[in-house]
Amino acid sequence: MKSKRQEQILALIQDHDIETQEQLLDELKKSGFQATQATISRDIKQLRIIKELGPNGTYRYVSSPKPVEHAFSAKLNMIFRQCVTSIDYAQNLIVIKTMPGLANAACSAIDKLELPEMLGTLAGDDTCVVIMRDNASAATFCAEIREQIEV
Repeated sequence: MKSKRQEQILALIQDHDIETQEQLLDELKKSGFQATQATISRDIKQLRIIKELGPNGTYRYVSSPKPVEHAFSAKLNMIFRQCVTSIDYAQNLIVIKTMPGLANAACSAIDKLELPEMLGTLAGDDTCVVIMRDNASAATFCAEIREQIEV
């Protein structure tokens, strides 16, 4: 049931401009699937669905073209394991603390991921700031980095 629901979610966001979880839930119900908002939220996270600015100027759900877990390379892991001392986020900003002089390397490695949900990075001497499109993307990316490098 879960896999069929998740397949339907992917089909719905591809065929419709779904802007909210409530809209997604309504469309699922029209398709014959019963689910709660909490279930939809978990599905969105598991499917790595992100919000993207649509042509009409509103944000809509889309399937992430490059999941973060597949984008991390051995080189990125090595750079991060050797230079990152801490990572945290507030709203749509991620702050990565590094060993002195290594923030630029961390930002450069992140830039190479070319994530659609990332607006850009800014490096100081020992701090890298990653600017995401929204709070949820920041939380997800921060958790993914922590998981990949075990900070």
